[in-house]
Amino acid sequence: MRSFTRRTARKFALAGAATATGLLLTACGSDDGASGMDHSGPSASATASTAAPSATPSGPSASGAPASGDFNDADVMFAQMMIPHHEQALEMAGLAAGRAEDPEVRKLVAAIERAQDPEIQKMKAWLKGWGRPESAGHGSGGHGMAGMMSDQDMKDLAALKGRAFDRKFAELMIAHHDGAVAMAKDEQKNGRNATAKALADDVVRTQSAEVAALKKILDRL
Repeated sequence: MRSFTRRTARKFALAGAATATGLLLTACGSDDGASGMDHSGPSASATASTAAPSATPSGPSASGAPASGDFNDADVMFAQMMIPHHEQALEMAGLAAGRAEDPEVRKLVAAIERAQDPEIQKMKAWLKGWGRPESAGHGSGGHGMAGMMSDQDMKDLAALKGRAFDRKFAELMIAHHDGAVAMAKDEQKNGRNATAKALADDVVRTQSAEVAALKKILDRL
């Protein structure tokens, strides 16, 4: 009787263990299945969308994205010529510190610095992505391009202060912007790359408006 009782108890114990093991395996299988669905379902999308902002570049790094799509020689020339053109505009703007007196001149200087440095970084990234050099050898510093100042122009500007500086700066920047607008209009007409043409549109719009503002400044100086 004792032997029968022990055998019966052992049989129930084994059955209970098998049942528990089956339940455990079933639970694990459910977890795996749910996990597999999560990778392609809404929760995975939510995770991806949550992580996306930290991986998305912003500021200068974003402005340095390559220009996707087809491009032609006009796009390349536009970037190669506009880079030194913008760089000289920034050099002229830099001279305003401690020299410019007119508040409207100082306001335009700030706008030029805010807009043109990021544009330089964009165009450099385009040329790198296109496998083209940043310079096409348009003379020393690009002085042969439309609207570019000579070394003497820059020295003369640096020698001025106050109202005299404001007037000379306005005169030179009008000519400089006119050159940039002409280059941008050529890109609008002959370029192929959509991103480059969009920047050309911005140059024409913003620098034409700045030319109008500079002419008004000259009228009252």
